[in-house]
Amino acid sequence: MYIVAIAWSYVTLMMAISEESIVAGVLTFVFYGLAPLALFLWIFGTPARRRAKRALDAKAGESTLNEVDRSDTKPDE
Repeated sequence: MYIVAIAWSYVTLMMAISEESIVAGVLTFVFYGLAPLALFLWIFGTPARRRAKRALDAKAGESTLNEVDRSDTKPDE
């Protein structure tokens, strides 16, 4: 996935450099490069974010089940 992002950035950077004015180059890079690339990475990164969240939730749930709660015990018990 990252190779596609790098290649797309390179192509749009070359397009932006070839523009006649700086404003046109910046707008080309932003609207043909950064905006679609951000959308692409967000959409295709969603499954990885879900897996990471599930793993974190499972780990958090696992640690709370294994911990012993001794807050209500007295020293003489």
